[in-house]
Amino acid sequence: MSELTGKVAIVTGASKGIGAGIAKSLGEAGASVVVNYASSREGADRVVAAIKGKGGKAIAVQGDVSKAADVRRLFDETKKAFGSLDVLVNNAGVFEFDPLEKVTESEFHREFNINVLGSILAIQESLKHFGPEGGSVINISSVASTNPVANSVIYSATKSALDSVTRGLAKELGSRKIRVNAIAPGGVETEGVHRIGLIGSDFQKQMVAATPLGRLGQPDDIARVAVFLASDNSAWLTGERITASGGYV
Repeated sequence: MSELTGKVAIVTGASKGIGAGIAKSLGEAGASVVVNYASSREGADRVVAAIKGKGGKAIAVQGDVSKAADVRRLFDETKKAFGSLDVLVNNAGVFEFDPLEKVTESEFHREFNINVLGSILAIQESLKHFGPEGGSVINISSVASTNPVANSVIYSATKSALDSVTRGLAKELGSRKIRVNAIAPGGVETEGVHRIGLIGSDFQKQMVAATPLGRLGQPDDIARVAVFLASDNSAWLTGERITASGGYV
């Protein structure tokens, strides 16, 4: 693939999971990729090595997207390495599934600060770096934004908010040729899903049973949609939320 030859992309939260899959696919499609990570330098370095191993260009940049200073540094490092910006993928996100009785103020702010504020700060900073031809912003939402599961009140609320950010900024930034779209994955097998013990659980079985294509998604399933939204093939799309869930809604 070469849909993205000559383009520069930032992927936040790209040291593992969906973010890593997107970063590697953007690199395979020809983009120079900035792999952002919060704490896992080792994971980010593996993603960079995978991109370079296939002839691509990539660097890793540490930064907490909920902190404006870190976001500015992320974009400054991108400019220093590659000179421009064409694509921003807001993938960085956190979740914790707990019943309402266990919801805490600190967890509320942790998830909203990273999942929502972080995306807003990154888009805000991108305005200084997109060129006259505009750019593509891709927000990673979730089917939980419209179909929450039990024990996910904070996470689901953050993804609903991100959907609104997508629609609102698509209208606000369209005149600058900046497209803003979202991908809403269904169940995807990632390190985080393994961490919370979903694999092999009754919940996984129920989710797969409710998915017409009969399996959990893989990061590559989401990455292919991201490549499309990053490319000129989607030049007439903005404000859209593409559900990538194998039919699970």
